[in-house]
Amino acid sequence: MGNGDTATDQARGGLEQALADKKISATAVENVRVWLREDRYATYQEQILDHIQAGKWQELDDAFWTVIPFGTGGRRGRMYPIGSNAINDQTIGESAQGLASYVRAAQPDGPWACAIAYDTRHNSRHFAELCSEVMVAAGFQVFFLDGYRSTPELSFLVRHKKCQCGIMVTASHNPPSDNAVKVYWETGGQILPPHDKGIIDCVMSAEVIERADFSSSLAEGKVVYCNDETDEIYVNKAAAESLSSKRDIRILYSPLHGVGASAVCPVLAKAGFENVEVFGPHEEPDGDFPNVPGHVSNPENPEVFSAMIDQAKTSGAELILASDPDCDRMGCAAPLTLDTSGPWATLNGNQLGSLLAEHILEQRRNRGDLRDDQYMIKTLVTTEMIRRIGESYGIETHGDLLVGFKWIAGLIDECGPDQFLYGTEESHGFLVGQYCRDKDGAVASLLMAEFAAELKAQGMSLHEKMDALYWQHGYHAERLMTVMMPGAEGMSRMQDLMNRFRSEPPLQLGEFSVAVARDYLSGETISPDGSREPFLGPTDNLIFLDFEQSGNYVAVRPSGTEPKVKFYMFAYTAAEQLADLQRTKESTAAQLDQLEQSLRSFALG
Repeated sequence: MGNGDTATDQARGGLEQALADKKISATAVENVRVWLREDRYATYQEQILDHIQAGKWQELDDAFWTVIPFGTGGRRGRMYPIGSNAINDQTIGESAQGLASYVRAAQPDGPWACAIAYDTRHNSRHFAELCSEVMVAAGFQVFFLDGYRSTPELSFLVRHKKCQCGIMVTASHNPPSDNAVKVYWETGGQILPPHDKGIIDCVMSAEVIERADFSSSLAEGKVVYCNDETDEIYVNKAAAESLSSKRDIRILYSPLHGVGASAVCPVLAKAGFENVEVFGPHEEPDGDFPNVPGHVSNPENPEVFSAMIDQAKTSGAELILASDPDCDRMGCAAPLTLDTSGPWATLNGNQLGSLLAEHILEQRRNRGDLRDDQYMIKTLVTTEMIRRIGESYGIETHGDLLVGFKWIAGLIDECGPDQFLYGTEESHGFLVGQYCRDKDGAVASLLMAEFAAELKAQGMSLHEKMDALYWQHGYHAERLMTVMMPGAEGMSRMQDLMNRFRSEPPLQLGEFSVAVARDYLSGETISPDGSREPFLGPTDNLIFLDFEQSGNYVAVRPSGTEPKVKFYMFAYTAAEQLADLQRTKESTAAQLDQLEQSLRSFALG
């Protein structure tokens, strides 16, 4: 499309007028100009011109106001056929091209191989084939999971086939409008420094996207379907992580319209669980997630379980398990007592993490294979109850990790896989074993099912066991609050908010007085009098506010994948201070309500 093209000239004029009329942002206009000018975007230029002619300024602004970042795990966002700030063939193709270029430069001697899988979202299969075409054109052998498969199985495949990298097409638990690519290194874990920055640089500088036809590559053996082999070995490896022989439990399971039936069901069956029913309204793979509240298949959301709890009360199910669309997270609901017709409640990620820690350590101790050189791992924003449970068994917990399971995966290899017991993060991620390097909803479901069966044999529910852990280790209450800040204006607001926390941290939030702020970006503590001192810790855009009440604190972090700021609230009452657990729960909830209100006021003020 030449510079003298009349339609293009008119489009430029229309863009300038829309900018003057404040119908579109300046950054969007600049990115649209690039896409109209450069030959590599020729495929999309007619669609852009159509948008301009139709005056679709909001659509253009949303799609072009920035360049969708290739973060340290991959690229995630809303799908739209055009735009630098959308998931489409161009941005996905650039991602695969940049990955291929970096791997070839880092390991120039080859040979190179890449594992690829995809979930049930719209266009996931298309994007998986596109990534395969790019990798084959770059000289890679592609091992392809043909059909909906889980993220942990992709992680396993990378390790099993000794691939240099892997690509999982999924947006995890995001809304149906979104999709993404998660990128994996040869360890089976998501990319870590220094590879993350190197790949990002290659992605952002990708000028040409080379592709080899998928069907031809398949016929030539450059793309290999490996479902049967991979499924069998992965299921066997995951099922082998069982720690208990108890199986007398009736389970209702939901894949939330995702890939979970390919992982959770066969793993539970292989481990000997015979009474497992898949919840019908969530069974069909469907990227619209039609029967889930808000069409967001997130097992962290208690509302997801409402319909399942209703069915369980009538069917006699004793445990409800759910996995997110790519089956790397697990959620759970259980009756408060062993009476399945009575009240039920969900368990949050911190509670599930604590219960699984107790189960793993207790069973290993009982089997005689718990050693003092073994360790557990959690992130900074995961409950300290994990650490206290570990201490009661004489086990160390590494707990100063940044948010993201990739850091847990990296530490496993750094500290020694043979000594690794368990890794968890508050956002419902759990892993045991050495077979993969990402959180696994299937193995988490297995462990939770057998723990529920163990407790049933003792006459105790999961919730009653949770209370017993509170009595032993102190009452821990955690709450996550999110404040959405979408669009270009939202990004600026997020930066301003973090700057306010850094320059003038609040002195009082609800009933809590702030003792010190910890800024993980600058590596400084900030006292109420404004004085600053250095401290050792990982570097990230993360701020902690430690309260004068010991064990109570807040962490503030902008999301790395969505336009929102996350506030992690932690409340703690030591075991020796507990007299009435129910009253402590109620008073702590009231404190957290006030804390949440104060934080929201500060964030929006």
